[in-house]
Amino acid sequence: MIRVVRLGAPRAKDEGLRLGTVRRPPRGVPKAEFASRDFYDVWLPELAPSADVVSEALSQAWTDASWRWFTRSYQKQMREPHAQHLIVMLAALSH
Repeated sequence: MIRVVRLGAPRAKDEGLRLGTVRRPPRGVPKAEFASRDFYDVWLPELAPSADVVSEALSQAWTDASWRWFTRSYQKQMREPHAQHLIVMLAALSH
């Protein structure tokens, strides 16, 4: 099962490996403490939207049109070969 959780949210009893798909790691937290502080066990910034897409999205008012633009832009990035390789690997490992 795949669950989306907020960084630092308490882990569920049956929760498995937590993947961090954020572009930048949490500030002021040593890498050795990411898992113990319930951030993530493995960091995969390649699966996060690019800084440009996030910056553009944050500069706009959140409307239906701006959300559609964001999702289209992010999905386009996830169709890039490097992202696709990670997605295929994660899908294979999930079986």
